[in-house]
Amino acid sequence: MKFHKIPRGLRWGILALAVFLAFKTVSGCSRPKSDWQIVGPAVVKKGDLTVKVTTTGEVKPYNRVEIKPPIPGRVEEVLVAEGDAVHKGQILAWMSSTDRATLLDAATVKGEKEFQYWQDAYKAAPLISPLDGTLIVRSVEPGQTVTSADPVVVIADRLIVEALVDETDLSLIKNGQAAEIRLDAYPDKPIPAKVDHLSYESQLINSVNVYKVDVLPGEIPESFRSGMTANVTFIVSELKDVLLIPSEAVSEWPKGAVKPPAGGRFAVYVKEFGGKLKPVAVKTGESDSKMTEVKEGLTEGAVIQIVRKKQSTSVTPFSAFGSQKKDSKGKT
Repeated sequence: MKFHKIPRGLRWGILALAVFLAFKTVSGCSRPKSDWQIVGPAVVKKGDLTVKVTTTGEVKPYNRVEIKPPIPGRVEEVLVAEGDAVHKGQILAWMSSTDRATLLDAATVKGEKEFQYWQDAYKAAPLISPLDGTLIVRSVEPGQTVTSADPVVVIADRLIVEALVDETDLSLIKNGQAAEIRLDAYPDKPIPAKVDHLSYESQLINSVNVYKVDVLPGEIPESFRSGMTANVTFIVSELKDVLLIPSEAVSEWPKGAVKPPAGGRFAVYVKEFGGKLKPVAVKTGESDSKMTEVKEGLTEGAVIQIVRKKQSTSVTPFSAFGSQKKDSKGKT
C-alpha cells in the first residue's frame, strides 16, 4: 500500500512514532554510559549491630610455678594428683636427701627394726606449696631420684587464654572489655570472659607485629586444660536499633561528581526515573564487615542499589561473540 493512500490519521500516527524512535536512538547514543553495574536492590532497615575482633589463643597458666626440691634425693611419697586444688602451706610430697635415702636403704638390709629406727630418727623433708592454685603437672612418682633442678609438681594459680592480637586491632582492645572464648575441643560451649592485661611489647610472628592479650574466663570450666587452642572474640561495641545497609553497597564518593555535603565521604546509589544511577552522600558509623551503620543521608525504608564496577570487554565486528581465535600462523 502506498503511503499517500493510507488514511490521514494513521499517517500522522506513523510519523509521530518514527520521530519518537529517532529521538530515542539519538539520545541513547549521546548519553554517557555508566561505569557501574547494578547487582541488586537493598532496603535501609533498623537493627542491632555487634562489632567484634576475632583471633586465636592458647590456654595457659597466669602464674606457672614449678616446685623443685631444695636438695637432691629421692621422692618417698606424693600426696597430690593432677587437677587437685591446693592451698598455700599444704604438703605436696615427702622426700629424702641423698644421705637419708642411702642410710635407709642400708638399714632395710638389717631388718625392719633398724629401718624403723632410722626412719624416725632421720625425718623426711616436706615439699610445700607456696601458693593457692591447681596442680597441673605431677612429674614424679614415689621412689624416683631427683636433683634440685627437677620439678616435682607444677602449680597454676589460675588458667587464662593468651590471645595474639594484630597491632592494627590493638586500639580496639581495652582492659576489662567483654570477650568470649570458644575452645577448639568444645566449639559449641561459649565461655564469657574479659580482658585482663595487654602486653607492652610486641612479637614478630610471620612478619606481623602482634601483642599478647590475657583473657580471663568468668568461671574456669572443668574442660579447661593448659595448652588447649581457643578462639577469642572481643566485643568492641554493641549498637541497638540503628539504620543498617549492606557493607557492599557503600563506596567512595565518585571522582568528578559534585562535591558531597560536609561529612559525606562515602556514597550509596539510588535509581532515578529512567534507570539512571545517582550517588547519595552518607555518613557511616560502625561496621561488622557485613552490615554498616548509617548515621546521616538515608532514612528507614529507602531503597538503594548495590553496584559494582563494570568489567571492560572487547568485541570485534567479525564475530557476534567477540574476537575470533587465531592459529599459530595468525590466521582466523
